Parts: sequence; structure tokens; C-alpha cells
Amino acid sequence: MVIAIVQDKDVGGLLQCVTREGLRATRLASSGGFLRSGNTTLLFGVEEQRLEGLLSMIRGTCHQREEILTQAQPIMGPVDTHIPFPIEVPVGGATVFVLDVEQFFKV
Repeated sequence: MVIAIVQDKDVGGLLQCVTREGLRATRLASSGGFLRSGNTTLLFGVEEQRLEGLLSMIRGTCHQREEILTQAQPIMGPVDTHIPFPIEVPVGGATVFVLDVEQFFKV
């Protein structure tokens, strides 16, 4: 079983690619903790001989990039006064977990 956490901007291309290869995925909506941005968690049941092909598709479609995040920084003055402070942060790519499944069945 492969669990891939993919940024929403990359998930469409990845799903098109794996569908062309005859693989199926279960799609779960999720969100990142740091940027609170949209992610999708994909679950793949894949045979061992197809694992490297799937990992190659994930590497080929999920790319890391820089985005500007506006961080509110407090300044001296009233409690609710903030000045936005833009910073560049890396986003995208994929976090992938590969798990051995001891037993699998459909009901």
C-alpha cells in the first residue's frame, strides 16, 4: 500500500498519469498543518512489481516550488496592529509512505 500526501495543485496530473497506467486510488481531502493549504491524501493498493513505476509517476508529477506567504507580524502599538511580512516557503512535492499489507480482501 502506498499513501501519498500531495498538494492540490499536483493531484490532477498525478491521477491522470496513474489512471492511464491502470492504477486506482482512493482520494481523501486533507490539509497541511503549517500553511493550512489544501492537500489530498491518496491511497494506492499496488503490487510490488508496479511499486517503482508508481513512485516514478509521483516523482514526475509532484514538484516542489516556492510560494509567498504573508505572515502578520505585530508592531508596537495597539494589540491588533500587524504589518504583513511576506516570506518565501517551499510547497508541493509529495510525502509518500510505502507499507507492506499482510492481508487484503474486498467484501
